[in-house]
Amino acid sequence: MGTAIVAFKAVAPLFLSIFAGIVFSRSKTVTGNWIDILNKYALKIGLPALVIASLMRIAPGSVDFRFIVINSVYFIAAMLLAYPVAYIFRLSKQVRSALFLVFSYGNVAYLGIPVLQNSYGEAAVPLAGVISSVYIFWMLTLGVTLIELHSDQRMTTREFVKNQLGNPLMLSVIIGLALVLFKIQLHVVINETIKLFAGSVTAVVLFSLGIFLGLHRTGNLRDWAAALAWSVVILLVLPFAFYLIVKNAGLNELQLKSTVLEAAMPLGLTPYALATQYKLETSLIARIVVVSTLLSLVSIPVWIVMLG
Repeated sequence: MGTAIVAFKAVAPLFLSIFAGIVFSRSKTVTGNWIDILNKYALKIGLPALVIASLMRIAPGSVDFRFIVINSVYFIAAMLLAYPVAYIFRLSKQVRSALFLVFSYGNVAYLGIPVLQNSYGEAAVPLAGVISSVYIFWMLTLGVTLIELHSDQRMTTREFVKNQLGNPLMLSVIIGLALVLFKIQLHVVINETIKLFAGSVTAVVLFSLGIFLGLHRTGNLRDWAAALAWSVVILLVLPFAFYLIVKNAGLNELQLKSTVLEAAMPLGLTPYALATQYKLETSLIARIVVVSTLLSLVSIPVWIVMLG
């Protein structure tokens, strides 16, 4: 019971930030325009700073290559799982493309990094940064490629490469890895500036997510039942199967906990933004964001207790 209380206290402040966004949106203090502004800040400034700041804490040679491979394999397998699931349940092409995002990309940065930090201390932050970078890399490469292949609005190869090279998230991964691999020491002023922006992104995005939840349309019961089913899959089924596979894969205790807990994160707003851009099942993804985020208030402490 004591561990459960500690786990709940670790995640409660994060969800209070979401609740604040819900309250402000319901009271009409803020509007839907805030979501776009806050998310653009997060995607172009805050999250890249968070990724760089997390990667800067990694000592060169301290990250097990196996750790990166295991998280990469999980992400790719979860994404490709959309193919057999769509075939078995005879889902549409749009739903299948949406499942590429739903199955693979949890809220590993906005929510995952602070959860790991609150739960396992500062030692978990570099691992969370590596996992976030792995997820971002595969989402912006393989994920976007799969969506493009099944989209009616395809980019040329030149446009795709140009977009990738100009994407702040991808650039943050490249910069962060370069700092680690080449042992580059930034000036203390630059370090502190990056940390300031990195420290702001969690509250900004969680507050934005709260606004999103507060303004979201209710919909009918059947739609919410589908969102609940997919939420259970991404919060419990997939990470539990992943845990059974990797618990004897040779990871140390903190690596195993970080890997599984990040895999158990709820769906974030980044997949929702991509779904809007590519005209996928936006309403389905929006409902999964709502349901999985609310359920994770219980599932995340359960996972923390289970992992020890």
